[in-house]
Amino acid sequence: MGRNYEGIVRSTFLIGANGQVRGVWRDVKVAGHVDEVLAAARALG
Repeated sequence: MGRNYEGIVRSTFLIGANGQVRGVWRDVKVAGHVDEVLAAARALG
């Protein structure tokens, strides 16, 4: 009908203990994503 839409856009935000955004992942694919986010969280200490 001539309509365009973006649909679902998954995003993940990693927030540090001080409330600052420490990581952003946009247009996320589910497979393997959790491991990437956990590794980044562990690297923050």
